[in-house]
Amino acid sequence: MSTELLLFTCVLGVFFIALIIFVIFGQVSVRKLRKNPKTKDELGIEFVSGWDILNVAGALAMPRWLNRKLRNTPLSNLYADADILDKHTNTFDRILATLFYWMFVSAILAIVSLTILSNFDVFD
Repeated sequence: MSTELLLFTCVLGVFFIALIIFVIFGQVSVRKLRKNPKTKDELGIEFVSGWDILNVAGALAMPRWLNRKLRNTPLSNLYADADILDKHTNTFDRILATLFYWMFVSAILAIVSLTILSNFDVFD
């Protein structure tokens, strides 16, 4: 088995686990936030179905200073409001969001990196 295939298999495994956590986070945490009248309008814009799950996970996982900076831009409606979501979620929700978000982002970055390295024949 080549190094490239081994790395790609590991990254796809992490990505698959992240997608399972995505579904769990959506069913457990975001569903609760959608039903709450105080938070249903604070989940950010949903471009496609499930995008609000990614918005909420990003808001709960990113550092607060970055989220506050994003909320002060002209495109602030695109992002979920972490301060309000923080009041209406418990520790389990925040841990699940952080776990999902960073696994998802790191897997995507690793796939892009592996693709670029493969195109430059680094693994040959």
